[in-house]
Amino acid sequence: MLKRTLIVAAMTFVVTLTAVASSDREDDVYRTQKAAQVFKEIMDTPDQGVPQGLLESAKCIAIIPGDKKFAFIFGGSYGRGVATCRTATGWSAPMFVAIDGGSVGYQIGGSSTDLVMLFMNDHALQSLMSDKFKIGADASVAAGPVGRNAAAGTDLKLNAEILSYSRSKGVFAGVSLEGAVMQADKSGDQAMYGHDVSRREILNGKIAVPTSAQPLLDEIGGYARVAKAE
Repeated sequence: MLKRTLIVAAMTFVVTLTAVASSDREDDVYRTQKAAQVFKEIMDTPDQGVPQGLLESAKCIAIIPGDKKFAFIFGGSYGRGVATCRTATGWSAPMFVAIDGGSVGYQIGGSSTDLVMLFMNDHALQSLMSDKFKIGADASVAAGPVGRNAAAGTDLKLNAEILSYSRSKGVFAGVSLEGAVMQADKSGDQAMYGHDVSRREILNGKIAVPTSAQPLLDEIGGYARVAKAE
């Protein structure tokens, strides 16, 4: 009787783990699809999009969709999204990230706030590959200029390691993320790629791009190619 009970308990545990893993992977796919939608909607509005010149020179891009994943608790905030980096062959498979805390600068507009972050140099890239880092302290940040053809100031390009934006209630603008903490969402990475994959491998382009992530990379790569051609 005891043996049968233990077997049933073990099978239940395995089924539960499988269900959780499946649920995490579904969440990964959803986040990637939502990030692609957010980026497309922003860039489809030329006077409110990310300047193409900055997009072309960015090392990495992180997108944190709002859509009920971005919640505010006791004046704080928490959101989950994806990050992808430029490689020799295109944009990398997405790494899953989480962001919390920070200034009130990106808390306006309620709980559905999309965030876009451009990582402009190698130091910002290395910060993204770390377990977690504090924006503004470990990597400098500035509110990014808006407008697909906007000319970014030289000082902004040279000094800001991260350029940040938010979109709330249809309004897209540069915003301060000073004090926010960004970290890798390890459970998201494991659900999509397995336990033996490192963040560095993902962002360096060593991991095959999942089919579900291709629309996001096509959107980003498409605008980068347009900017480069121009």
